[in-house]
Amino acid sequence: MKTSLLAAAAALIALTAGAEAADLVRPRQSVAATVVAQAAPFNWTGFYLGGHLGYGWGRTGWTYVAETVASNPKGIFGGLHGGYNWQVNNFVIGVEQDLSAAAFSDRDICGANATWTCTSRTNWLGSTRLRGGLAADRALFYVTGGLGYGDTRVTTVTAGGPISSSRFRVGYAVGAGVEYAFAQNWTAKAEYLYFDLGRASYAGFDGDPVRARFQYHTMKVGLSYLFSTGPSAVSARY
Repeated sequence: MKTSLLAAAAALIALTAGAEAADLVRPRQSVAATVVAQAAPFNWTGFYLGGHLGYGWGRTGWTYVAETVASNPKGIFGGLHGGYNWQVNNFVIGVEQDLSAAAFSDRDICGANATWTCTSRTNWLGSTRLRGGLAADRALFYVTGGLGYGDTRVTTVTAGGPISSSRFRVGYAVGAGVEYAFAQNWTAKAEYLYFDLGRASYAGFDGDPVRARFQYHTMKVGLSYLFSTGPSAVSARY
């Protein structure tokens, strides 16, 4: 009887040990580690190229003889832009070049005779600027400033007929914007720029020179392709 009880106990112990060994070999799905791939932060470093479209409005101050008048040219513009970004931690610095065809114009009465008119017009604008801002992953908030330049044209019409002259003017451009990377290599932006192209002399009424100053406010939206989005931004060491 004792021998039978010992044999039964030994058999039970052997079965229990075998079951535990099988559990150790068999993978347990309930405790398996789940690895979640975490996307790397967006990197703004690289060259980019794109196009833009916008609207501009401004003021042209005319001074001739002893009179001063103003016109308000406005219209649409569009063109190309390109540049380079360099990201360090959350800071992004870079340089941008843009060139736009424009249709800014306005005509006003500007002489003693109501038939005398002054027309101011700008056919194209461009700028070469520095950009600097803060990146919040795929969003970039920036300020910008640098050289602004463009074509400025003045036409006066008197009893003697129209007199027209143009100048290439260089001034400055400053502004701010926000840009968002909606895909790995594609970004969209909205930007405000103020242009001051300075004052210059133009041919005017019956040989009398006209001095005019061109100033513009512009708003534009743009689409850019970023040629490089590396794995991460440069981390500065202090």
